[in-house]
Amino acid sequence: MADVPEQEPGDYRRYRAPLRPPWRRRQSAEEGLEALRSLRMQDAADGRPARRRWLRCRRRRLRPRPRWLRVLRWAIAALAAWIGVSIVLFIVSSATATGVPSAAVAALSGGGLPPLSATTILVLGTDGRPPGLKEGGAAEDSESGGPVRSDTMMLIRTGGGHTSRLSIPRDTLVDLPGHGLQKINAAYFFGGAAGAIREVESFLGIKVNHVIVINFTNFAALVNAMGGVDYTGGCVYSKIDGGAAVGGYTLKLSAGTHHLDGQQALELAQTRENLCDPAWNDITREENQQALLEGMKSQVLSLTGFIHLPWISWYAPQTLETDMGAPTLAAVAASLTMFGSGTTQILYPTGGEDLPGVGDVLTITQSAKQADVERFLNP
Repeated sequence: MADVPEQEPGDYRRYRAPLRPPWRRRQSAEEGLEALRSLRMQDAADGRPARRRWLRCRRRRLRPRPRWLRVLRWAIAALAAWIGVSIVLFIVSSATATGVPSAAVAALSGGGLPPLSATTILVLGTDGRPPGLKEGGAAEDSESGGPVRSDTMMLIRTGGGHTSRLSIPRDTLVDLPGHGLQKINAAYFFGGAAGAIREVESFLGIKVNHVIVINFTNFAALVNAMGGVDYTGGCVYSKIDGGAAVGGYTLKLSAGTHHLDGQQALELAQTRENLCDPAWNDITREENQQALLEGMKSQVLSLTGFIHLPWISWYAPQTLETDMGAPTLAAVAASLTMFGSGTTQILYPTGGEDLPGVGDVLTITQSAKQADVERFLNP
């Protein structure tokens, strides 16, 4: 057999298709061949193999990221985890918190969901206190189911682009159905939260969409969970239930700014008689309550509040007895954050009298009441 001459190797170049992402479908044989032809055409056009360009890009992606970028990624992950834990605690706390009676839910008027549309919330703080808490004028039998009155009555309207607040003095005179002339706080005494809702709607002509009853058993714990609250004002010297000397509580604050703990904030919110200033009354207390709410909001939105966010998320629902579930409460909180605290108003009385069997009451003319309500609804 004749020898077959050895053929010289040809000038061949091997190409490999670029790696494809996992979500890309597998190429057919024809598509793969077309991709290789495209690489050869690019090679001939610019003199630099496309495969080399792809490898250089690949190497750049494999280079270690800068340290600051890795730190930033870990910081973002930690913040997300902190917020996630807070959300879970808020949901669990809302699910286990005490709600309002079904009669109160039935008394409410339907309304929109903030922040897209406006909703009106009635906030009630009763004069019932937990055992051992000395509080002048508080109902001592509240824990055993005895009737109590609403020390605090405040309307909050938020959503739809604005936020406003309207405090109703507890001694405001109303004609309570079935009970004649009474102070407005007696509506809670006779009818609970449902009675207070109906009386506020009737007296002011405002539809109440949601209700919150402040649980004073946990109020101080909530303020402490926030890290305290700042308060700025004049001198305060009040003796709750006779003062500390006889087993009560004495609150002393010099004029200026103070960082209050939960107990101090609770006592200030309930103080009507100030030995530093005899002019203090129920109107002053309403103003202090609104100032404390503003301070609590500022504390939540501060760096300290973010650090305490899981504790705040747990204690906030436990402090509020309400018809609202976790999603609605979160929507209200988001609306208050977006639109601010709004204008602070009080249903200022235009007169007063001593009503036999009722005591000192505050009165307001129809025109003055309508003006206050209009400013509340359209700030």
